[in-house]
Amino acid sequence: MRITIASRAGLVGVLLLAGLGAGVSPAAASNPAGVASLGSAAFTKGSATPISIASLADCAVEGPTTNSSGVVTKTGITFGGGTSTCTTTIVDPENDVTSTKSEAKGKDFELSALVSSSGPRIKIREYSVTCTATQTSTNASWSYSAASGLGTLPNPVPVGYVKPITKSNGTLLAEAIFNEQTLPGNGSIGLTMLRIKFAPASNITGEVVIGRTACSPTP
Repeated sequence: MRITIASRAGLVGVLLLAGLGAGVSPAAASNPAGVASLGSAAFTKGSATPISIASLADCAVEGPTTNSSGVVTKTGITFGGGTSTCTTTIVDPENDVTSTKSEAKGKDFELSALVSSSGPRIKIREYSVTCTATQTSTNASWSYSAASGLGTLPNPVPVGYVKPITKSNGTLLAEAIFNEQTLPGNGSIGLTMLRIKFAPASNITGEVVIGRTACSPTP
């Protein structure tokens, strides 16, 4: 079984995976056949009302195969909308052999929740996550462009790469975890482009997820 992960963030990289490493989570069960979403959020700032944004524009190869979301704005965060498609293609009709592609494309993400703690305003103009599968291989990729507030990433971006988000004096406000993967060992892939986990100094608890997909080898 071949598993390929590619990432692009003004950068280009490919990682061929033979086992589990940092940022890769083992799991007892397989990832879904094919799913994708724009992201979600669940966090609370101090004693304020909790912020909750359920997973946006979810699609699945079992249905719904297409989905979309308009702009969703709550205090401290905006998802600018986007689309998702999860498709199945018949490649050998006589033997019912198929391939799948699950993809979500988002735009105009902004996280302003850290600004009042002297942190950066995080913006991502466009982003996408994709997972494709055949009987013998799975391939997941992610990309984003025109981002600010996240600093410079290495090229290629390692699995589970953690970028500290800090004040100007170095105080940690959050961790931005890129290229987070779940590999159960059965050929399936779960991929989260970016997870932002808040640190105590931000006075915020919870996390934000931006771009998520998963797929499994086809039967």
